[in-house]
Amino acid sequence: METIYRKINPQEIDMSVIEEASKILKRGDMVAFPTETVYGLGADALNEDASRKIYAAKGRPSDNPLIVHVSNTEQVKRVVKEIPEAAKKLMDAFWPGPLTIIFNKADVVPNGTTGGLNTVAVRMPSHEVARTLIEYSDVLIAAPSANTSGRPSPTTAKHVMDDLNGKISMVIDGGEVGIGIESTIVDVTSDIPTILRPGFINKRMLEEVIGHVEVDKAIIGRPDPALKPKAPGMKYKHYAPKADFTIYEGDKDSVAEKINEIAREYINKGYKVGIIASDESVDKYHYGEVVSIGSRADELSISKSLYKVLRSFDDMKVDYILGESFESDELGPAIMNRMLKAAGYQVIHT
Repeated sequence: METIYRKINPQEIDMSVIEEASKILKRGDMVAFPTETVYGLGADALNEDASRKIYAAKGRPSDNPLIVHVSNTEQVKRVVKEIPEAAKKLMDAFWPGPLTIIFNKADVVPNGTTGGLNTVAVRMPSHEVARTLIEYSDVLIAAPSANTSGRPSPTTAKHVMDDLNGKISMVIDGGEVGIGIESTIVDVTSDIPTILRPGFINKRMLEEVIGHVEVDKAIIGRPDPALKPKAPGMKYKHYAPKADFTIYEGDKDSVAEKINEIAREYINKGYKVGIIASDESVDKYHYGEVVSIGSRADELSISKSLYKVLRSFDDMKVDYILGESFESDELGPAIMNRMLKAAGYQVIHT
């Protein structure tokens, strides 16, 4: 299959590109497109055969549900049984934006889209290209990240082409994304709303709108075999670079000292080493390929760069990645969730 590649300006959308993509979606094929979080791999959410194509192209486990993307709240009513009061408040506060809400699904949504679950994940992206595509095509788009399953998620069209060129019908290049990590997922099907995946919309922000919110214990820290995550996708390996990745946490000076020590040892043995630093610490490292992931004073710069940095180390063909931890009360939980999964929970306390 030859993958069609089209560039588009989100500020001046070329409707001929949208029309071309719409025709592909309506015939049951796949289009990768930009959202504010990461690039999505889209197909008709109500067409089970189209959804199966997504799983096949990504190599995605079939029990990992797809998120249905909508462009207005009326479309939500087509795929859910009811909209609880908590969901209405969240939609008013955070849509369009990086928040996915779990509802009880309507019968029209095929099990192939929901991974066999009786619930459906829905979000309304804020990216103009994504919303224009949904609105113009009138196709509710099932769209996980547009990458090979398990790899770092794509934040540019190049990342999509690296993984899926020749496997999908079309890629729309709308430039680099704005947030760089996937949406927050909140389940509103039980009495107490529960965060199933951390993201840009954090627990404090949610509780300011709907009161007490729980966090699924199965997504906190190292996986516990006794705990089954409510979001099936969270049990799988994600975001992983090809190199062995270890995170170092503790006092900043001791972290830098330890990373330098380990990097020197690996290099002396003939290995190539990549180091993830911040703008504030990059000068502390003296060995290997040192890359700043962004500024600790600007967490969005870190989330936006995370997957790009992990992929850059793949391009450099490093054998080991040594990285600082990035913890805070705002975006920190989401950033560390992705880093820990990428590192296979390999953490060294200095």
